[in-house]
Formats: sequence, C-alpha cells, structure tokens
Amino acid sequence: MKAGFVSLGCAKNLVDTEVMLGIMRAHGIDITDNPADADILIVNTCAFILSAKEESITTVLNLAEYKTNRCKALIVAGCLGQLYRRELLDEMPEVDAIVGTGAWNRIMEAIEEALSGRRVVLIGEREIICDAKTPRIRTTPSYTAYVKIAEGCNNRCAFCTIPLIRGRQISRTIEDIRAEVVRLAADGVKEVNLIAQDTTAYGVDIYGKPKLVELLRELVTTDVQWIRILYAYPRRFTDELIDIIAAEPKICNYVDLPLQHASNKILKLMNRPDTRESIEALLTKIRARIPDVAIRSTFIVGFPGETDDDFTELKNFLRTWQLDKVGVFTYSREEDTPAYDLPDQNSEQVMQERYHDLMSVQSQISQELNEQQVGREIDVLVETRDEEVSAVVAGRSYRDAPEVDGLVYIENDTRSKAGDIVRAQVTAGFVYDLAAERVDSFD
Repeated sequence: MKAGFVSLGCAKNLVDTEVMLGIMRAHGIDITDNPADADILIVNTCAFILSAKEESITTVLNLAEYKTNRCKALIVAGCLGQLYRRELLDEMPEVDAIVGTGAWNRIMEAIEEALSGRRVVLIGEREIICDAKTPRIRTTPSYTAYVKIAEGCNNRCAFCTIPLIRGRQISRTIEDIRAEVVRLAADGVKEVNLIAQDTTAYGVDIYGKPKLVELLRELVTTDVQWIRILYAYPRRFTDELIDIIAAEPKICNYVDLPLQHASNKILKLMNRPDTRESIEALLTKIRARIPDVAIRSTFIVGFPGETDDDFTELKNFLRTWQLDKVGVFTYSREEDTPAYDLPDQNSEQVMQERYHDLMSVQSQISQELNEQQVGREIDVLVETRDEEVSAVVAGRSYRDAPEVDGLVYIENDTRSKAGDIVRAQVTAGFVYDLAAERVDSFD
C-alpha cells in the first residue's frame, strides 16, 4: 500500500503532515512522491485566507483525477476540512474522508473507512498536539527542522480564522520539547525553528504564565547549533526574552514580529493589543540590546476602514524603522471573523495598489540594508549547490528563516555540502539575497 501526500500552508501545518506520515509508515504504508503510484492520496489543506482555500480546493480536484487509475481513496486533512467539513463532502463527491486539525492521530481510521467505501468526517472534540514520542517523517532537509511548541491561539485578532480552526492554545511541556530537540540533534539537525501560533504565549495554559525563556534555557544545552524563534507576538516580547537572545550564541539574533499595521486606528479595529508607540518602544529596545539583529514582520493592507492616511502612516513607519524582512498581505474577508461585518470594506483594486506600493517601498529598503552587509563575515548554513555553476552554493545566514527569507550565494566554493555551516564574506547585496565568498568553515 502506497500513499501520496501534499502539504499546503504554513510550517505548523507541515508538522501535522509529518506526524501523519509517521503514523502511516508505522502501520506499514509506504510514502511516494508520485501520485500515479499512490493507492491513497491525502491533501493537508490550508484555509487561512481566500487564496489558500482556492489553492487547497484546486489541489484536491487535481489529485481527484488519479482516482480513475490506481488511487482508491482521496482524503482531505487540515484546516479546510476542519472549517468546511460537511460542505466538502456534500459538494465534492471525489473526497472520501475528512480529517480535521484535531484528528490527525486518526489518519489510519480515515484510511480504513475510505478504503471500505464509507465516507467519514473525523473531527476531534478539541485540538491536540504531537509530542516527542509521536512518529514523524521529517520532510525538511536533514539539517533543519520545525518544532511545534504549542497549538491553537488565545488571541482574537479580528481578521483571523485560526481560533475558529485550531481552538485555544495548548502547549507541550518543556521536558517533552527538550527531548525532541535532543533527538533531532542526534539525527544531525543543526537548525531548530520553534513554531506556534504565538510562540511568546508558550506555556501560559499549562504553567500559568509564559515560559518561552525557560524553554530556551533548556534548549541551548542541547547539541543543536542554531535555534530560531518564529511567530513571536509583540505584547509578550519581554526584557528577559531580549536578554537571552542577546546572550546565548545558539539563539539566532532574528526576531519575527507579526505587527500587521502601524496605525493605532487600524490596530484597534484589528483587535490587536499593540499601539504604534508600544511597537516603536519594543523595536528600540530590541535593536539596542541584540547585536546585529534581523527583524522580520508581516503587514496587512486594505483592512476595513483603512484610509489613504492610514496607509501612508504604514509606509512612513517602514521607511522610518527599516525592517530587514517584510511580508505583505492583502486583507482577506473571512466568514465568522469580527472583521467580516466591519463597514468601509476596501475594494480589491485598492488593496492591490496598496500591496504593490508597500512592496516597492520595502524592496528599496531591503536592497539598501543588504548592500550595507558588504564586507561583513557571516556563518552560512549551506543548502544547495548550483546545478549550472558547480562552484556556487546557496544557503542561509542567521538572518534568513527557511522558505520565507532570502539566500546567500557563495561563489568559488567547491568543498561545501548541504548541512555544512561555513564562514563567508559578503561581496554584494540585492533586494532579497546576498553574494559572498567562502573564507573559512567549522564543524
């Protein structure tokens, strides 16, 4: 029996995919990359915004074409199935089973039911989270891994469907997370990326207060070389967290702060607890106390009620604060979220114009900041070798998270292989990437 799997959406969804793959392999099912060879096809879907929903549905329909050949069961897992479980079964006869985000541990039950000709919907009563003992097949390169430290979210941002899909936050214990990281390091993982819907809220549900700093104190004693914190919300980014990032060499000087906007009016409409003033105070502290910090953020343009003045304020904020990495999204009007019924919805044309305008501003900022890196020596985690120019390898520095940030291209390097961490000197900076030359390496 062979299964083919497509994972869509964020890194948090990818971890769910990996544990489902692990469960299937533990039950004797082989995994194939070729859907034509699969007896079972599974799509782990995303439903965060409209474009993600459309991609999920298109992927399911494309895979449904293989049911005319070898494939006997098509299963929809993840966020789309959680949110629209009945609609999917009613409107997509090609789908044989739905597995919600809180039921990934029942993937074998879904497979058995589907192969028996029974269409089922499996939705957990509450969200669940994997632990260090959960079977898992990592789909990331051997040297890097995502570690999910918590699931769900207690924030209630007006635009966000995550609480509707994933429920309230549940955290893993510090001991359990450390055990997983120890095992990953023993398997050759050099970079661990800590993920959750809100990493800075980690531990509130089981310890009564945030425990990210205490978790980090444990993880730096393991053999991993880089620890990166993603999805860190501003309101719980404490002085203690700043201090441990600055003090511990294994923790990347990389801060991922989803700010979403800079206008106090829009932040309030978004139901964000931050203000422009509190954001600026935090950025000032981070830059003063973490050497050579790289700051990444995301912003939404076109939120209901956003005027030209609000958008100009956001542009001016970016120009003033010169953030290293920025992702921009147009507002997606999602059913059952508070923002859905807000007045003064912006048109798609306005949102697209503001998106391209803001990206243009940030592109110029990014190029200028990257050009300032010229002459600096940095450590680079090598990922690939150029297929056409064999003496060029590409990798990431501490300034670049997997998949979302740029690359460092090292020229005149014939020795490095994927997973090596090498010393390189930056020779050129571009909008997203850097060029460099290797100067040294270490194990």
